[in-house]
Amino acid sequence: MTKDSLDYYVIPSEDAHQSEYVAASDKRREWISGFTGSAGQAIVSKTAAYLVTDSRYWLQAREELDSNWHLIPAGAVDAPKDWIEWLDRAKDAKIGIDARMISHEKATSLNTKLNTKRSKLVFPPQNFIDLSWKEKPLRSKDPIFIQSIDFTGREASSKIAEVRQWIRAQPAAIPLSFKRLLSAYLLNLRGSDIPFNPLFYAYLFISFDTVILFLDAAKLTDDTEDYLRALKIERREYNDLWPFLRRREWGDGKLIISPETSYAISLMLTHFRYTVSSSFIDNMKAIKNEVELEGLRRAYLRDGAAFVKWLAWLEHKIHQGYDITEYEAAWRLTEFRRQNKHYWGLAYENISASGPNAALPHYSPSKSTARMIDRETPYLNDSGGQYRDGTCDTTRTVHFGRPSQDQAEAYTRVLQGHIAIDSAVFPEGTTGAQLDVLARRALWKDGLNYLHGTGHGFGSFLNVHEGPHGFSSGVPLVPGHVITNEPGFYLEGKWGMRIESALAIRRVKTKGEFNGDIWLGFERLTCVPIQTRMVKENMLTKEEKQWLKDHNKKCLERLEPYIKDDKRALKWLKREADRGIGVAAPGPGGITIDWD
Repeated sequence: MTKDSLDYYVIPSEDAHQSEYVAASDKRREWISGFTGSAGQAIVSKTAAYLVTDSRYWLQAREELDSNWHLIPAGAVDAPKDWIEWLDRAKDAKIGIDARMISHEKATSLNTKLNTKRSKLVFPPQNFIDLSWKEKPLRSKDPIFIQSIDFTGREASSKIAEVRQWIRAQPAAIPLSFKRLLSAYLLNLRGSDIPFNPLFYAYLFISFDTVILFLDAAKLTDDTEDYLRALKIERREYNDLWPFLRRREWGDGKLIISPETSYAISLMLTHFRYTVSSSFIDNMKAIKNEVELEGLRRAYLRDGAAFVKWLAWLEHKIHQGYDITEYEAAWRLTEFRRQNKHYWGLAYENISASGPNAALPHYSPSKSTARMIDRETPYLNDSGGQYRDGTCDTTRTVHFGRPSQDQAEAYTRVLQGHIAIDSAVFPEGTTGAQLDVLARRALWKDGLNYLHGTGHGFGSFLNVHEGPHGFSSGVPLVPGHVITNEPGFYLEGKWGMRIESALAIRRVKTKGEFNGDIWLGFERLTCVPIQTRMVKENMLTKEEKQWLKDHNKKCLERLEPYIKDDKRALKWLKREADRGIGVAAPGPGGITIDWD
């Protein structure tokens, strides 16, 4: 920093493709700070070091950061909303960052703000962390593989043709280059470069008559080489993108990039004509076709069956008097999932949390420090499998003892918010952000809230977090979108709870049909019972009680064929479907307690 006369140096969480989850070789922010959360920026000044992260990670960051670091709780009262706003205070400052690790949109926004303070962004030619990180892991060389049309429902050639049609509709534009790792979706290919995400590092260029995939040769097999050749896709080495841009090999056309494109690419194009447009491919990917939707339905049934087998095992062990750690519980659930058809791995790191750890929305246990699951506080598990036919994301919170009044009331409010979203009917043009209040309304009645989003899109054997829609987004929901529904409540230092199910947006028939066939609602994909032990019946409406009863009975009907050979799980599932609200499971010695 001294050599380059920098006042600050920023180390983002993202990689060169602006990925949310990154490979071990790209965990630069984690390496320098010790903070393991998936979101946040490290900022080093001449005299101090700062970690800026959002509310999901405030508690985790306080535990993981040492005395060298100052936590900036983005979004808190009297705090900046993000790291860009925090840096906006700098005057006459030179701020260094690797141009590959920041998007075009963020870099241009930050530059505009900094100019008013006589500050500016600087892009050193080498990444300072890479120069310092002596034992930096190597990038994966695992081969890519073909995701068949049985899972995608659409040929890659058809997707490319649609992109070209979109390009033709853009004024004076010929080629297209785009960000992130969207080549996996567009080309019906998958890889193993990033943990939990079946993606691979590549750049993709499309023009009217050319498709170039910038991908290292080591990642090809005979099958994938033949596949690319059949699609008439030219392959070049991953780093050949830069000379391609420098030489302006696409000719005279205007280049189209998305706002999330690496700013390093924008800098290469400074003297050329280019335009910035929202990612058309992101929107394509978000709307699932019928084959993808059917695949997700099947995947959620298999994943739900594994979840039920595991819940039955866990309750049995705890009631037998065994001590089970958060880590062991998560490991056992993964083993149940591993037995499923089309299983590829986990969709994200298991969140398995008891007591105060459940108050950390993104807590993940380690073997050496995991807490024992207790009987006094709720136990929260947020996890999901990656299957060739779908990406799963489910959260259930259960109690193995007698819930306190506060726990039961908070859980009931969370459940009411969950039901309100699930039951919503709304006209075309409605955004997720407009529905968000439904999930919070019951909590707000008691002065409770949660600081994370209510839900996000997810992939068809791709990322567990996808956009552009979500319950914090201004993008209208349309049939084919899939989204999670996950309100929660967290009491810092004591306990936390969340209920999450996956939904698909579909058309619904209404009594009035005002303005015609424009009404939308949700189809629930997740099939895991919701434990009733913490539910206070007198707080629920008649309709909410019926929803809960119907959901648990539907889980029995749909999952019974998948678990019929597991007598313990089948018995547990039948009991949950028949159980009344607030009734405990049999405890040690077979005693049943009804505390209503």
